Amino acid sequence: MLSKSSEEYLKNIYLIKQHNGNVRITDIANKMKCSKPSVNKAIYILKDNLMVTYEPYGEIQLTKQGENYAQKIIAAYDIVYLFLTELLGLDKESAHEQAEKMKATMSDNTLNSLAKYVHSQLNIGDPNCAYDLNNEACRACEAEKIKKFV
Repeated sequence: MLSKSSEEYLKNIYLIKQHNGNVRITDIANKMKCSKPSVNKAIYILKDNLMVTYEPYGEIQLTKQGENYAQKIIAAYDIVYLFLTELLGLDKESAHEQAEKMKATMSDNTLNSLAKYVHSQLNIGDPNCAYDLNNEACRACEAEKIKKFV
């Protein structure tokens, strides 16, 4: 299991890759407003955990495991964000800040329960779906439905 800091780096690597197509240390440092040595340290932690591949001065590549983990992090954020905006009526900026904080402290079981609640309240998908944040097939199915709200 990764630390919350490592998860944040992994998420940003995924987002940069989606936007730019390739990821370098400088890209991450710029996006996260941190130093290159901090990014380097984080990359080696992610590499040791088999989330990325990286050679010094090269591009950072997500492994399949790293990509799946990053998608899980983003899906968890989306659920909390939907809860805050669509069900509690928070403005988008406040919801964004709060979703980041809340997601970081919730267990998978809590996130799964919140996901089921949000889905049932917003009529997203089958309420009897065995939604599980760790279940890739179900997550992929639900992601399409969630996009209409985000």
